[in-house]
Amino acid sequence: MVILGEVHTGLLQSHSALETHQAARLLGLLPGHPAAVFERPMPFVQSPPVLTGVDCDLPATSGRPARVIGAVTGLATLTGGHVVQGSVHAEVVATERTHRLPWSHYLARPGRLDAVGRTPGPETVTAFLDGGDRGTLDLGAIAARIVDRLHQSDSLLRGSSLKAVRTRLRWAATLGQASDPARVEFRVEQGGLRTVLLRAVRLPAADLAAMCADIAVHDWLLTVLTDQVRKSALGVIDRRTAVRRLVPAIDHLLHLWMPAARLTGEALSVWQALEIRFSFSRQWEILVHRIRDQLSVDSVMALTAQNAGVR
Repeated sequence: MVILGEVHTGLLQSHSALETHQAARLLGLLPGHPAAVFERPMPFVQSPPVLTGVDCDLPATSGRPARVIGAVTGLATLTGGHVVQGSVHAEVVATERTHRLPWSHYLARPGRLDAVGRTPGPETVTAFLDGGDRGTLDLGAIAARIVDRLHQSDSLLRGSSLKAVRTRLRWAATLGQASDPARVEFRVEQGGLRTVLLRAVRLPAADLAAMCADIAVHDWLLTVLTDQVRKSALGVIDRRTAVRRLVPAIDHLLHLWMPAARLTGEALSVWQALEIRFSFSRQWEILVHRIRDQLSVDSVMALTAQNAGVR
């Protein structure tokens, strides 16, 4: 069995961060099923699961692809009232059936896709992470629709001062035995795409999806802050103008960095392995210190100039 997923992360197109009650109303995507609201360690709202039926081929590197039928699980989340995510995942399980059953059968097994005709293996994972062929399983399109649905809400007051890209994190996991060492591979691809390959993990699909969403939101924060620092032209233009350009990032981003705050057990170990290999938090701290140093120098220079004027 393999587990496949994709997460799209971006800035909610709102002029200010939503309060939790506003976010809960926005993410109440299913009537009668309220969104889950968490106030600690930071405001976090999650929609009820949204199911999407699929009947298509799996990506394949060669040979005849497997056909998959079932209902993938999608979620919308909002972190800190600002960062929106659309997350989709599904387990792919081999079946001996060669025909499609009534949709009620698949809807009763959310997040599971039956693979007909061929058992999914490592080549399926490789092809999925590479993007697959047109007409094959496209979890990214479903994740994008979830985010777009939120942005189309009439309740949003648009006009954010921060302009930020949307990133995509495509992930795949293969399960392992207790004796198998778990491994994680993270890659930054072109066009805002990241890929994560998890080998020999022993986590339920929902926990894997939550972990990958956490990786995605912090990768997005790091990506956007790096881009904002670059665009500010620190050291190229006068300091006051450069610092002014960073104000939206200071207002919207700096307080949101809290990696693995909701992760435990093996999921926490995976994040720690990523930290050791890629130093996400060290990169973030360097950027934040650079911004704060610029703010400090600007304040000292302004105070010096003011005192000189008084004399």
